[in-house]
Amino acid sequence: MLVALGLGMVAVFMFLIMTKRATPVVALILVPTAFGLFAGAGLGISDMISDGIKDLAPTAAMLFFAIIFFGIMIDVGLFDPIVRAVVRLVRNDPARLVVGTAVLAAVVSLDGDGSTTFIIVTSALLPLYMKLGVSPVVLTVVAGLANGTMNILPWGGPTARAASALKIDAADVFVPMIPALVAGMLVVLAFSYHLGVMERRRVGRLEIRESVLVGHAVSGSSTPPTGGSGTVEAGGPSDGGSAFSGVLDPNRPTLRPRLLWVNAGLTVALLAVLGADVVSIPVLFMIASGLALVINFPHVKDQQEAITRHSSSIVSVVAMVLAAAVLTGVFTGTGMVDALAHWLTGAIPDWMGPHLAIVTGLLSIPMTFLMSNDAFYFGVLPVLSETASKYGIDPAEMARASITGQPVHMQSPLVPAILLLVALAAVPLADHHKKVLWRAAVVSVTMLVVGVVVGVIPF
Repeated sequence: MLVALGLGMVAVFMFLIMTKRATPVVALILVPTAFGLFAGAGLGISDMISDGIKDLAPTAAMLFFAIIFFGIMIDVGLFDPIVRAVVRLVRNDPARLVVGTAVLAAVVSLDGDGSTTFIIVTSALLPLYMKLGVSPVVLTVVAGLANGTMNILPWGGPTARAASALKIDAADVFVPMIPALVAGMLVVLAFSYHLGVMERRRVGRLEIRESVLVGHAVSGSSTPPTGGSGTVEAGGPSDGGSAFSGVLDPNRPTLRPRLLWVNAGLTVALLAVLGADVVSIPVLFMIASGLALVINFPHVKDQQEAITRHSSSIVSVVAMVLAAAVLTGVFTGTGMVDALAHWLTGAIPDWMGPHLAIVTGLLSIPMTFLMSNDAFYFGVLPVLSETASKYGIDPAEMARASITGQPVHMQSPLVPAILLLVALAAVPLADHHKKVLWRAAVVSVTMLVVGVVVGVIPF
């Protein structure tokens, strides 16, 4: 019964957001509540949702202050030189821009934090996408694929979880999977180039003019006006209400050119401490945001205005994170997660025993999309690994197979970082999923196949 309810709940949720019959926030709140009550949770559903909120509250706080911090850095002009450098490198080709997005996302993903990656990539490149008429959905797809593929880094989370759950060294899991990681990134770059070529055909060759670097918004259709030769006119399309409207305006009053190196030093210090993992991430961003406000806007009125400028992004992101707490709370509290895990492991026939590593890799694709990494790696993987040991499959081999589903996992609405990405880019989650899910599945299968070919995952 719980298995049927769990699968039904996810199916209804995905149907509603994919068909745009409900916003993610509404679907995340009402669908789990209805299924939880039907599962017999009664008034206990309140405690379940409260537990979910407690678990995600630090993430909501982190995103709240991360948006403020990087929003301030955008306002004061820290990322303007990066965008202008990208403009020079892109020349007149959207394919270069999209591939550059994948490379930038992959490089920034080395810090192991998806939210930081998406904030930096979006703040640096979204204005360019908007002004040149390239679809922002392409940005979310490419950034999501690159970050999901790089998420198997030992400090990214899933590899450490898999190693901890099976009591093995994380290096034994990750290092043999480097060829698979490289192959996955090559597929991501191939997808990026293909998407860029399609955008080139749609908008034509881009003539980059100096006025493109001015962030004035022009209201109207999301389709860019083009001349007879297919060049994008200066000014381009409207930014569709993005949080980064006017970010490249060289005359905006929020610019602080004299504080450029101070702000750069503060940002580098934040990322360094973030990578060292010596301070709680929400606390780190709270302190950094406070310093950024004081340094750049010493007057109280200016500080309030700086926060208000990014309030729409803050509300939309934090609302989705807290709404996701309803889904995770009901999923866990009603026992649906445990029921799904035992049902799946019990449904595996005996003849698949010698191939359990492959089975685990394939299962990781949908399961890590439907549940948290903690639920999969600490709940499902140990059961599968124990069964696989009877067929001579090493725990490290099972762990390697289990991390190949991460490109798909990172697209899940249960992952706060992806909610942040689509919110900052003003892209509907449904539009993102339509373009990214099958591509992410291809990347995951590629990594699994390469792992088998190089002999680190047994067939």
